[in-house]
Amino acid sequence: SMSLCEHALSLFRGAVGTVRPAPMLKRAVKLQGDKCPQLLVKGQAFPVKRDLYLVGFGKAVLGMAAAAEEILGDHLVRGIINVPLGIQESLQRAGMQEMLLKPHSKTQVFEGAKNNLPDPEALKGAVAIQELAEGLTADDLLLVLISGGGSALLPAPIPPILLEEKEKLTKTLASRGAAIQELNIVRKTLSLLKGGGLARLAYPAQVVSLILSDVIGDPLDIIASGPTAASSHSVQDCLQILAKYNVLHNLPKSVETVLSSSPSKPAAPEDYAHVCNVVIGSNTLALDEAKRQAEGLGYATLILSTAICGEVSHVAMLYCQLIRLVCLGFAGLGEGPLGDEARGNLLQLAAELEIPGLNLAEFLRALRGLGLERPICILAGGETTVQLQGTGKGGRNQELALRVGLGLHRAQATEGSGPPGRCEIVFLSGGTDGQDGPTEAAGAFCSLELVAEALQEGLDVEAFLGNNDSYTFFSQFQGGHHLLVTGLTGTNVMDIQAILIRAT
Repeated sequence: SMSLCEHALSLFRGAVGTVRPAPMLKRAVKLQGDKCPQLLVKGQAFPVKRDLYLVGFGKAVLGMAAAAEEILGDHLVRGIINVPLGIQESLQRAGMQEMLLKPHSKTQVFEGAKNNLPDPEALKGAVAIQELAEGLTADDLLLVLISGGGSALLPAPIPPILLEEKEKLTKTLASRGAAIQELNIVRKTLSLLKGGGLARLAYPAQVVSLILSDVIGDPLDIIASGPTAASSHSVQDCLQILAKYNVLHNLPKSVETVLSSSPSKPAAPEDYAHVCNVVIGSNTLALDEAKRQAEGLGYATLILSTAICGEVSHVAMLYCQLIRLVCLGFAGLGEGPLGDEARGNLLQLAAELEIPGLNLAEFLRALRGLGLERPICILAGGETTVQLQGTGKGGRNQELALRVGLGLHRAQATEGSGPPGRCEIVFLSGGTDGQDGPTEAAGAFCSLELVAEALQEGLDVEAFLGNNDSYTFFSQFQGGHHLLVTGLTGTNVMDIQAILIRAT
């Protein structure tokens, strides 16, 4: 009998495995026929009339390109990808050969965007991609690989704007409190390739984009700033943002020139008739696979949401109340006043967090319908935020796991014997890219006993949390075996959380 921890780890690895570049591309893309070859993407057929080209940009694109080359074989004429600085060396060191291009690859690799910021190196790669796109004809097929982090790797300001002018403007807006959505609208408006620009330059070639989403809700025009998707924003939107943060009166000449000559209305849908955008990997796909595996292990399984967001302390409270409700259910107290209280708390927390698309009342009905014969697994995904107060080391997933551990401990202390009826509980949270903050862990897991055991070891959980030092806590606690360490995964579909509960 595997422990709950082993089950949780196995679910996380299964979820990540399904969105690794190679299996993901092989599921989505096939090349068939020799005489008149066709590219099949999720069942849609695109004839390869003449030449097949490939471009890509983003943190997971190196592995995607390696898998694509294997599928496309000799049909690929030429490729150009722009990937983060140092990634080839990191993957080499990690022994992940399958993520690297073969020695006589037809794809040229540019590395840039140090610290995820656009730089002259990223610009070189972007210009090479731009030139390739501009030279295509109606008989060519352009395969575009896109993953998170693609925005910083595709900087190509509309001339005469210089990269440093665009950067300075973005920094000024950020320092005045502009939200990431607002920054993206400004960036897109001043960019040649973002906001559908790449697709327009590639016209009249057929463009097929394969997208690995690291954004809640998978919005095509937001992932990597939507180089092959119609932008839903106009120059007017950009001007409004510049006015809102009071930067209109001292814009560089070049920016004024571009803004005054930009078309005033967004592109029409018919401008994108030659484009097909397909999301081939996302948090939803990863969670579906985890659910399949959990059911195989005998768990009654529900997915709470793929859009969990908000401050970790609030998200931790939501998970603690959810765990409490399940434990009350196992103790036969789910329908009494305690169960009602837990449900009320959950509805209030969900309303405060404003998680997109979450219908909690419906979820709670489904939870009631699970019965008590089997252990229960609740899965969720998304991306939380941490407000830094301290100077410690950690990441949002490790901090979330530690906060849930503390919440369970406090509930146990106030309810006397803890959640009524004995329940075994494991909570896991991990980043699918294998990295959580500036640490080598992807996340961590906790149990009901974690905080009590830490106190016996003389570790003060609240002090670690006050200093945002979850990594140091988990490293010191029981030899670090509550840390989730996967190494780089070569993919990224945000974070995954799993709650496993069985009655004892």
